[in-house]
Amino acid sequence: MTASADGDVDATDESVVYDLAPGCTTEDVEEGARYHATVNGVVEYGVFVDCSEHVSGLVHDSELSGDYDVGDELVVELLDVRENGDLSFTEVSVDSPRTVTVDPGERASVDDLAERVGSTVHLDGEVVQIKQTGGPTLFQVRDGTGVVPCAAFEEAGVRAYPEVDLDDAVRVTGDVERREGALQLEVDELHRLEGEAETEVRERVEAAVAETAAPADVEPLVDWPAFEKLRDDLREVAEYLRRAVLDSRPIRMRHHADGDGMCASVPVQVALENFIAETHEDAEAPRHLFKRLPSKAPFYEMEDVTRDLNFALEDEERHGQRLPLLLMLDNGSTEEDTPAYRALDQYDIPVVVVDHHHPDPEAVAPLVDRHVNPYLHDEDYRITTGMMCVELARMIDPSLTDELRHIPAVAGLADRSKADAMDDYLALASEEGYDEDDLQDIGEALDYAAHWLRYDSGDVLIEDVLNVGGDADRHAELVEFLSERAERDVDRQLSDALPHLEYEKLDNDAHLYHIDLDEHAHRFTYPAPGKTTGEIHDRKVQETGDPVITIGYGPDFAVLRSDGVRLDIPNMVSELDDELPGAGVSGGGHLVVGSIKFVPGMREAVLDALVEKMGDAELDESLRSTLVQDD
Repeated sequence: MTASADGDVDATDESVVYDLAPGCTTEDVEEGARYHATVNGVVEYGVFVDCSEHVSGLVHDSELSGDYDVGDELVVELLDVRENGDLSFTEVSVDSPRTVTVDPGERASVDDLAERVGSTVHLDGEVVQIKQTGGPTLFQVRDGTGVVPCAAFEEAGVRAYPEVDLDDAVRVTGDVERREGALQLEVDELHRLEGEAETEVRERVEAAVAETAAPADVEPLVDWPAFEKLRDDLREVAEYLRRAVLDSRPIRMRHHADGDGMCASVPVQVALENFIAETHEDAEAPRHLFKRLPSKAPFYEMEDVTRDLNFALEDEERHGQRLPLLLMLDNGSTEEDTPAYRALDQYDIPVVVVDHHHPDPEAVAPLVDRHVNPYLHDEDYRITTGMMCVELARMIDPSLTDELRHIPAVAGLADRSKADAMDDYLALASEEGYDEDDLQDIGEALDYAAHWLRYDSGDVLIEDVLNVGGDADRHAELVEFLSERAERDVDRQLSDALPHLEYEKLDNDAHLYHIDLDEHAHRFTYPAPGKTTGEIHDRKVQETGDPVITIGYGPDFAVLRSDGVRLDIPNMVSELDDELPGAGVSGGGHLVVGSIKFVPGMREAVLDALVEKMGDAELDESLRSTLVQDD
């Protein structure tokens, strides 16, 4: 017998009277225990009573204290369970009875339901989703160890238990079944809990959630003091994301669609999908609860947030889902992101950011729930987002470690990081069979695939390029094909563009190269303006060995790259916006890498002012070759 009461039940307490739930059977009763009963028949030798739909027996006339009619209620004590299954009771009188509800079967937790298939159990938890189908109502219930769908049927398409709402504490009684390979509870009874019973269940669920959500305690892949400053922040994010999964809160991941952005997003995606599958008995949960969405711009555009909000509100309406959590990777740290964040704030959608672009913390901090960025710890963009997110993914799912050991090196090379730990990351990748040329090819293949995928995540394709959970032979062939195509297209672009490259020597003796990409580069093909500018810049740095700045511009934009010149592009953008009213200057990026936008009619004024500021900048050899590829 499984009892549920306000506090512990003392079996010797004669004031305790058990109230059997309808689904209880003779397996849930004990001799000597007292039960609430209802008379279902009167005969010469006594009365027959029901204690539940499946528990009935006789109170012999000699055991009765009064006269009863059908429907009368009384308290009885179980005297005997005979070999043929018949039950005999005696009537008892109880002063100040203490009623204790008895649920059928044994108390179960979500993580042990696989061992209870075919059994009747009861589960205490909280409702995290309610979906009305054309047949049953599906209540997703979590108990802290996981989440299970509970199917309750009133009639086709009719809401069962309409009094039960999202986030209610409930007790579900039902049979454990498998439906299309996934576990499900077929509901016999579902009760909303109140008072002390509710408090007890919520405390138990929260304790289990805290234990399940705790991130794995993994050692970092390399020993890097600068990175240690970020580990506590990453652990907080890992726990925050694992809690979101246990809340059945959908996660929409937005990431910059470049090499570092994909090195950041794919490991976290696989880790979260694994954790969702581990904790949710619904086989479709990973597909419903997670979505990876690449962003072309290095900030959260209003077009993207409008689309995300529309999908979120539709899912809330049609599928009973919670509004999502937004996870921003390799973007999301700047003032340019704040208009989109304010739109999300209207719906209390939480925002988590892991990024290495130069941040605007005063603008962003009030609008995000978690923000991990090396600049917030006096470090810089040489710690790439891919490096951070590999460690984040391992905290979420440490079993992925062997598949991810080469990815920080890919991220570092893709973003041209000259971090102190790059040699260690390259050595780690070498242990897995990747030399530096292999890693460079993976980065090129990622850029090329991302360009043609545009707004599509290309989940399987990108995982194969990165060799995460895929076929190693297919990975090698795919990377070779994509990287060769990328190299061919870059060579063609530069062959046509370089003859039109213009040059001048700045006042600080830095070399300035600039080109009108709208006029002298192929449009709407690979490589995009940012990549084209970066490739030109890298060649000029290698040719000259001196401080170099490269500007690739179009009608209303400019892409900036710098080596050996101490620029502060976010600050320069802010100054240009103040100094040139009506130019509509915006943009940003890293200190020496970025992009700006402006109104077409002010292009000449903006570029002239920009070049003047670059000529005033100090030279700094420590910044050489620390570029990243941001479109």
